[in-house]
Amino acid sequence: MPKSARALGALDIKRLHKPGLHSVGTVAGLCLQVKDTGARSWILRTTIAARRVEMGLGGYPSVTLAQAIEQARATLQVIRNGTDPLADRREKRATVEWTFQRTAEAYIAAHKAGWKSDKHRAQWESTLAAYVHPKIGPKHVRDVTKSDVLAIIEPHWSSKNETMVRVRSRIELILSYAMQREYRPEGLNPARWRGNLDSALPKPSKVAEVEHFEALPIDDMPGFMQRLRSASGMSARALEFSILTVSRTGSVRAATWSEVDMDKRIWTIPKEHMKSGRPHRVPLSDEAIALLNALPRAAQDEFVFPGAKKERPLSDMSLTAVMRRMKLTAVPHGFRSTFSDWCAERTSTPAEVREMALAHAIGDETEAAYRRGDLFDKRRELMQLWAKFGRSPELAKTP
Repeated sequence: MPKSARALGALDIKRLHKPGLHSVGTVAGLCLQVKDTGARSWILRTTIAARRVEMGLGGYPSVTLAQAIEQARATLQVIRNGTDPLADRREKRATVEWTFQRTAEAYIAAHKAGWKSDKHRAQWESTLAAYVHPKIGPKHVRDVTKSDVLAIIEPHWSSKNETMVRVRSRIELILSYAMQREYRPEGLNPARWRGNLDSALPKPSKVAEVEHFEALPIDDMPGFMQRLRSASGMSARALEFSILTVSRTGSVRAATWSEVDMDKRIWTIPKEHMKSGRPHRVPLSDEAIALLNALPRAAQDEFVFPGAKKERPLSDMSLTAVMRRMKLTAVPHGFRSTFSDWCAERTSTPAEVREMALAHAIGDETEAAYRRGDLFDKRRELMQLWAKFGRSPELAKTP
């Protein structure tokens, strides 16, 4: 049996990036394998019936150090009891047909707890069901080739590039998972981009135009806001609030009363509802406060803008439907572009204040943290000016 090395801790493992086999210690023969690609996995080197063998125990960090140690000890005990775990694995693999679809379902089940929303899981499942499973779903995961991957993404590479980029990445992750689970031989992942598919397809930046959301012209805003204030219904109020706060509609629809401090006139959006994954404070203008005060509030419903179904928010198309009823082809997200244009063309607002109001990143984390208090006061002034412009351009004075 191999000798035990100095026991490495979780932080030591996290810092290991040099390619090769690194002895972990604690359990004799347990190693972390780091490949040239940067992929890391657990290997147990031991002897079975006078045969030196290497057994994969899963990928890191999906399998933690503690889990790897536990698996290694259990495996060594099985060997001491006279059983060949490799033979057991081969027998199990022979009785289970690990098709690509089955492997994809196993991958999703293993990783969904780490995803930030059910919507993310649904996007995975829907794209795989639409583009991947019809072509390679029934195929054994070990037999998926580069030609299979290209047959899926190449027909849509120009017309649906953003979607296909995600599909390719998801196929790559599933195939890597299959390798770590030994459902597929290790080697070059056929869905890998660099050094593989990048030779067969043009770069995404060459074929995909940046998506621009249709926006309302600046000078049309006061008239539109007057019409919007006259429209009835919870969806109209949510759209108005979204415009007043220049916030993404998803954050508005998910807003709860517990996030709103009416006294301090602040709406704090939790990180779970932010695209950036960071919490964001929104200063509320007089008009935004008046809107909130006028809303009906049911004691049992925590949503600021509740949907038709009890304890459910508005649907993701409800705000767009308001605009369609107003005979507009622009989309709710486009008002963020209108706001950005207004800041640049009609005010002397510094770019960092505008970007912070839109919850865009400015500089590094240290710079953002240093500026936060000062920018919040400036953003409060800007939000009030924006709200006044929505009522009458004459009311808005350049800050």
